[in-house]
Amino acid sequence: MQTRLCRLHGQKDIRIETAQVTPPRAGEVLVQIAAGGICGSDLHYYQDGGFGPIRVKEPIVLGHEVAGTVREIGPDVTGLKPGDRVALNPSHPCGSCEYCASGLFQHCLHMRFFGSALRFPHEQGAFRDLMVVGATQCVLLKDSVTMAEAACAEPLAVCLHARSRAPDLQGRRVLITGAGPIGVLCTALAAEAGATEIVTTDLQDIPLNVAAKMGATRVINIATDAAELEAFSAKKGYFDVAFECSAAAPAIRSSINAVRPQGTIIQVGVTGDIPVPINTMVGKEISFLGSHRFHGEFAAAVALIGNRTIDLRPMITATYPLEDAVEAFEIAGDRSRAVKTQLSFETG
Repeated sequence: MQTRLCRLHGQKDIRIETAQVTPPRAGEVLVQIAAGGICGSDLHYYQDGGFGPIRVKEPIVLGHEVAGTVREIGPDVTGLKPGDRVALNPSHPCGSCEYCASGLFQHCLHMRFFGSALRFPHEQGAFRDLMVVGATQCVLLKDSVTMAEAACAEPLAVCLHARSRAPDLQGRRVLITGAGPIGVLCTALAAEAGATEIVTTDLQDIPLNVAAKMGATRVINIATDAAELEAFSAKKGYFDVAFECSAAAPAIRSSINAVRPQGTIIQVGVTGDIPVPINTMVGKEISFLGSHRFHGEFAAAVALIGNRTIDLRPMITATYPLEDAVEAFEIAGDRSRAVKTQLSFETG
């Protein structure tokens, strides 16, 4: 049995290739992938050959935001059967290191994560027609959920974990900087949590329009209306909580200026080393917290999608067949044209 796959050989060098698929072993299932979202990390690998110290050192199959249908089950698999529709959790902690033992699974010392160049050899990803995965990585979907929606479970889980790092948002004033997929999902989760004001910023109108559909009470285009955000810095700031989703130095500075004294900033976006105005953070007694991946939030994300408590459909702005992966990556990298771009693995 063979599968098509999307393999990156180097910067801007994506090739659609074929590979053999082995049958599932004990505790594993064979999944036919239906939809996969192009993530920011996939884009960094494609555009730049990596991000920060993480570099692509060998050909790597990209992709970690996927959903599909179980086709075969291996020995000793229970709770799943052929035909089941599932979202795939790309995170596979070891379960035995010191961090797993203390419940911090997202900090596993031996983490395996679909399509990651963090370790060498790289962990191969899920942009392929057929993939063998651990049965425990499959979360069942409701029949009413589309595969495209289900493929957004991973970024939603990231944002759920970020929200768990913040204080209660009920009745709070919230700033979201960056309206990419993570930013619009944080916007939706802030609305679901009962925030009274949610201001989302970006440099492009299309993602801001999506943010407005997903719960923002106000959107600001920083490229054309920067003064609107600067006004929130008066009297030492306005917002109780900020989710910084862009990892851009100006946005981080704006968040620090716009958050009130003893407010909280959750840093969700990642990048290389950047300067941060420490004196302002200290002077305003700001709590600056990082947020990294997720664990139990993946199943919670699938449940929210299944109930349409969080309606993800506005953020899925483009879908391409696997054979047009290069065009899909180019569109995904143009934030003036797309928020979440997905690949479809449907054939025929």
